[in-house]
Amino acid sequence: MAIETLKKRAEFLRIRGGARFATPSFVLETKPRGGAPEAASTAPAGDAPRFGFTVTKKLGKAVDRNRIRRRLKAAVGLLAPSLAHRGHDYVLIARAQARDRAFTDVKKDLERAFLRVHHAPAASVKGRSA
Repeated sequence: MAIETLKKRAEFLRIRGGARFATPSFVLETKPRGGAPEAASTAPAGDAPRFGFTVTKKLGKAVDRNRIRRRLKAAVGLLAPSLAHRGHDYVLIARAQARDRAFTDVKKDLERAFLRVHHAPAASVKGRSA
């Protein structure tokens, strides 16, 4: 299944400030497309999730950046049909470990990130002191 991608800078900027989770391979950010969380649950059936990929020049030359982008896209292609929410836009901001990390670990990172951005962990609330 081909994934729908974000193309314009404004689409990437709109997602900033939404739910976010960092892994060793990337940072995943997401926001409902309609703006309000209720809008995502009432999204039409054809409102597929969209993904944007950011790989900065700090991570290497074009060959390295393209490899990282392909690895992240492959992981998203495998996991998005079951874990991504309709009506949401996602941005993956690559980190240096995305290039050399085992692909199974990248997939585990993505799976954990999808779960965390959509469901706040109870452990973090329990661990806070008053």
